[in-house]
Amino acid sequence: MSDLKPHDEDYGDLGERRNRRIRMVAWIAIGSMILVGGGSTVLTLLIG
Repeated sequence: MSDLKPHDEDYGDLGERRNRRIRMVAWIAIGSMILVGGGSTVLTLLIG
C-alpha cells in the first residue's frame, strides 16, 4: 500500500484550486454569519 501516491500528485494543480475554493466558501460563510448576526442584533435593538 505504500506505493500509492497522494491525490495532489495525481491531479496536478487541482488540489490548489480546490483549496482556494474551500477557503473562498469559508470566508463567504463567515462574512454572511457576521452580517446576519449584526442585522439581527440591530433589529432586536430597534424592535425590542
